[in-house]
Amino acid sequence: MAMLLLLSTISWTVEKHLCMGRVIDVALFDHAEDCGMMTGLSSWQDTPSVNSVCCNDEAFTMQGQDDLTHNLSKLDFSQQILLVSFASTYLGLFENSVEKNTLFNSYPPPVLEEDLNILHQVFLI
Repeated sequence: MAMLLLLSTISWTVEKHLCMGRVIDVALFDHAEDCGMMTGLSSWQDTPSVNSVCCNDEAFTMQGQDDLTHNLSKLDFSQQILLVSFASTYLGLFENSVEKNTLFNSYPPPVLEEDLNILHQVFLI
């Protein structure tokens, strides 16, 4: 449960560096390293015939959940009934059950003339 809470509250950032349509570097939580091609093209930027946009950086960010407070009044009536009934049945599993031993002191057990398990050939394996 703690791992689920941790993973849902962290913001995830995946950054990719593309050079001429190919993925060069992928980084999680960090900046992707470039391929070094832009430094080689910096001397050619004065000429208009060279396309200097051969590299691309793409970033995908998934924001984590910041507000962890939940209000039960936002639930409708049927959801509240479901929540209360689930909680009461779940907590009922952990109650100690009291077994009442009923003693039949005034009634003796019947006298067995033969062993019924052997008579019917019923054995526990």
